Amino acid sequence: MHPTLTVVVPSYNAEGWLERCVDSLLVGAEDLEVLIVDDGSTDGTAALADRYEAAHPGVVRAIHKANGGHGSTINVGIDVARGRYLKVVDADDWVDQGALRALLDTLRGFIAAENPIDLVLSNFVYEKVGRRLKRAVRYRNVLPEGRVFGWDEVGRFRTGQYLMMHALVYRTDLLRESGLRLPEHTFYVDNLYVYQPLLHVESMYYLDVDLYRYFIGRPDQSVNEAVMIRRIDQQLKVNRLLMDVEVSPYDVPPALYRYLLHHLQVVCVISSTMLLRSGRDEDFARKVELWRELRYDDPEVYRRLKRGALGRIVHLPGKHGRKATVAAYRGASWALALN
Repeated sequence: MHPTLTVVVPSYNAEGWLERCVDSLLVGAEDLEVLIVDDGSTDGTAALADRYEAAHPGVVRAIHKANGGHGSTINVGIDVARGRYLKVVDADDWVDQGALRALLDTLRGFIAAENPIDLVLSNFVYEKVGRRLKRAVRYRNVLPEGRVFGWDEVGRFRTGQYLMMHALVYRTDLLRESGLRLPEHTFYVDNLYVYQPLLHVESMYYLDVDLYRYFIGRPDQSVNEAVMIRRIDQQLKVNRLLMDVEVSPYDVPPALYRYLLHHLQVVCVISSTMLLRSGRDEDFARKVELWRELRYDDPEVYRRLKRGALGRIVHLPGKHGRKATVAAYRGASWALALN
């Protein structure tokens, strides 16, 4: 028997918060598989993962590997998952147990009806350190609720609204068939996880529950602005890998093509803003080069992205334009949630 859902928990030196994550996943469901993928941790993460496996045989599996980064843990999870569906929950995050039960019930219904849905989407909540008011990201304005739909029914995402890994549950076989392999020793690969497999998605279902709790605000976190500037090479690497994904408006549904352009634009704007935020002349030159590469690779995509509302922000001229770009970024919905 295949489990209904595999949850992959990438874990590197996560001893301090792994229990909160795994405990939230243990809802007494025998058809749930939890894969704790220990990425060569040097603290007590490996031993803690082994204790969970011993305490919950048949549900929790501890997998130990040499350090390869976040993407490598997801690759391993996809390779060994036994569940029909797959979700990634980072070790410092957690889920709402009631929402997880609702997700499992929904997936069981698809399996019983022999109606394999490619992608199930749900909401996530920013659990910002020190902030009492939590911001939930929902997709009611763009996705039909509570029924199966295709790309022809997907609406237009708002300027600062886009899909994140926290919202997605893929059919496991689709991930494998898509050929997705995330680069090792690289942060920000979640953008590839969201982007490339969508080309293979035909059927979707939006479960309007606040499932994922995204813990954010630690000074060492990868999405902290100062950390992003230090790791800008990795952000640019992922940005260029997205640009390399071959997408033709003649081969995919119009709404999918529109969304992929939108997501690429968001990532290009984040990369550009971090380069401008560094204040270094060489980083400004790298920002110019990034957009030059896009123009060379696909002039039509370049034109659409640059003329979009977000694209115009990062092309304001002069030093005052750079300051305005940074100010606009900080006022954007995703930046407000992260910083």
